Amino acid sequence: MQREVHSWYSPRLQRHMDIVVYGHWGFALLLFPTDVSDALEYEREGVIGALASLIDAGKLKVFSASSVTDESWLNQEIPPVQRALRQQEYNGYIVEEVVPFIRRQTSQDAMIVTAGASVGAFLAANSFFRRPDIFDGMVAMSGTYDVRSFADGYYDENCYFNSPVDFLPNLEDEATLAQIRAKGHIYILSGKGYEEAPEHAVQLAEILAEKGIPCHLDLWGNDANHDWPTWRAMLSHVLSTRF
Repeated sequence: MQREVHSWYSPRLQRHMDIVVYGHWGFALLLFPTDVSDALEYEREGVIGALASLIDAGKLKVFSASSVTDESWLNQEIPPVQRALRQQEYNGYIVEEVVPFIRRQTSQDAMIVTAGASVGAFLAANSFFRRPDIFDGMVAMSGTYDVRSFADGYYDENCYFNSPVDFLPNLEDEATLAQIRAKGHIYILSGKGYEEAPEHAVQLAEILAEKGIPCHLDLWGNDANHDWPTWRAMLSHVLSTRF
């Protein structure tokens, strides 16, 4: 498998950020890490290995990004207003730096699908629903899509526009809704096992249904825990059967 580690200094985040690229061809899968914010996490946890046959066959090219959730929503040492601002800076990094990098590594018309587990599911969904003009789908596994759970009761405009369960119900722009409705790859998954919260997946799917947005809600059983064996199986299943 072709594997490359890239790093550059992000002027938006004012720090170096890593991204690991796996594969040589195919649509782009942009992976967001869980709470560890580490670009190598999916490789370390066996997810890349589980996808190896798809990657080697040229079905997809994986871009495993770093995040700054340890400097934003998960940083209890800073006030929530700063956490929300850091998320906005990260949004800029993804759109203005990572997406052009992906285009240079693939093509200008290659499909880009976001994906992630746990906190990564939130980042994947937030990125997709904020910019359906850029992203072509998402695979969100075991996520929470309400930013209030990270904000300690604080709420401002930056919180609102980074909370899909808040801004989606109020989305009325028909052009944007049409863009989202046209996407055929919106997958929301959750298990029902230990530390899973399938009600979050159901809540997001119900909001999308109310807006006339087709999506695929897939709830796994009580043996599907909030852990890597579940996410390895989920992502492999979706990518091998739905794309």
